[in-house]
Amino acid sequence: MTQTRCMIVEDQALIGMSLEAFLEDAGFEVAGVFMSNAQALQWLESHLPDVAVLDVMIKDGTSVAVARVLKRLGVPFIVYSGLPPKAECPIELQDVPWLEKPVSRETLVGVLGGLTDPMEGRVGSLQSL
Repeated sequence: MTQTRCMIVEDQALIGMSLEAFLEDAGFEVAGVFMSNAQALQWLESHLPDVAVLDVMIKDGTSVAVARVLKRLGVPFIVYSGLPPKAECPIELQDVPWLEKPVSRETLVGVLGGLTDPMEGRVGSLQSL
């Protein structure tokens, strides 16, 4: 059984390392914690994740450019941000699961699992009720 490869775009080192460790423990293959848009976009030129976790505001701006590339490549992703979702967000971030930091590990894994296997996300969301 192959692991789901997850890309993390997060500029806070402790949050990135925590996400990486947790997702690896949950069975994901973490492609790396990218602390800037430039790093993430460069990696995407020659690699393809199965899913991604994006913080909206990172040190070199918003992650909208990364979201645009992920959408073009057909890679599902979630926004994991300290900012609340806004109705007038960029089109690249619309109709994307938005988790406001902090969230439980179970919620994060349930939402990511739902991106790769819709039935898994449904079961995860039912268990959290």
